[in-house]
Amino acid sequence: MHENDKSEGISRRKVVAGIAGVAGLAALPSLVGDDGEAHAKQGRSSGKDVRTRMPVAFIPHGGGPWPFVEMGLPKDEVEKLAAYTRSLRNLPKTPPRALLVVSAHWEERVPTVMTAERPPILYDYYGFPPDSYRITWPAPGSPTLASRVRELLGQAGFETKVDPARGFDHGTFIPLKLTYPDADVPTIQLSMLRSLDPEEHLRLGRALAPLRDEGIFIIGSGMSFHDLRSFGRPRGRTVAETFDAWLREAAVLPREERDRRLIEWERAPLARAAHPREEHLLPLMVAAGAAGDDLGTIAHSDLFMGTRITAVHFG
Repeated sequence: MHENDKSEGISRRKVVAGIAGVAGLAALPSLVGDDGEAHAKQGRSSGKDVRTRMPVAFIPHGGGPWPFVEMGLPKDEVEKLAAYTRSLRNLPKTPPRALLVVSAHWEERVPTVMTAERPPILYDYYGFPPDSYRITWPAPGSPTLASRVRELLGQAGFETKVDPARGFDHGTFIPLKLTYPDADVPTIQLSMLRSLDPEEHLRLGRALAPLRDEGIFIIGSGMSFHDLRSFGRPRGRTVAETFDAWLREAAVLPREERDRRLIEWERAPLARAAHPREEHLLPLMVAAGAAGDDLGTIAHSDLFMGTRITAVHFG
């Protein structure tokens, strides 16, 4: 698409400008008591762990409110990404007890967790039609899960903080409104680090790994390509295809080699052209850290806004 292309009243320029402006388990058993303890006792008596380890996913969350309002994007590209995002519900073998999302759109000095029991919606985009600011996704929060996240991160040496007012940003509520339209799964967000250090984000993910055995579905929400000025342009397509080929290869390697490549991601072909700023890539590092020895699989790789984007699943 070119800057002067328009579809149903909204231009590519407005779409990109809008995207560029993006800046509890209380309802279910305790993680360590009540029904959770009953499950643990059952597992001990049978000699087996009856819980199913949750997978981990790195997903592309698209741009702005893309699936819910008309943005002039190619309809086949929108539907392919929407179909993948809906299918994410089927990835866990058993329904998750809660979701922990690390979104590209929240950075803090130290890892910070949202603790609201009923998180609001944070419309962290601008320049879109009025309906974009009426989208709702009223999933409950989980102060209990937030406390458990802080416990695990503290054990790993991280200083942590809480944010009782933080709402779901569009890296969470937009894709998950497709995945869990009934908003019936408790969900919290964990911030990234302002340092944007890939090794620290891998370490962050490693610290969260025990949650997978506690029924928590960990989701890193970002984009495998994120240069807003070149989405849909010939140069952007070339950059995305080149970098994405590296990413797809690195993501499916055994853990040690995968982690090494992710730490050194700037050495990848056209890395800085694909990510002038790496905040949309770092949720992949968190997901890979939480994956442990699980190998990655390429779950989705297709065009969006004329540019290739990829999703990776672990476990």
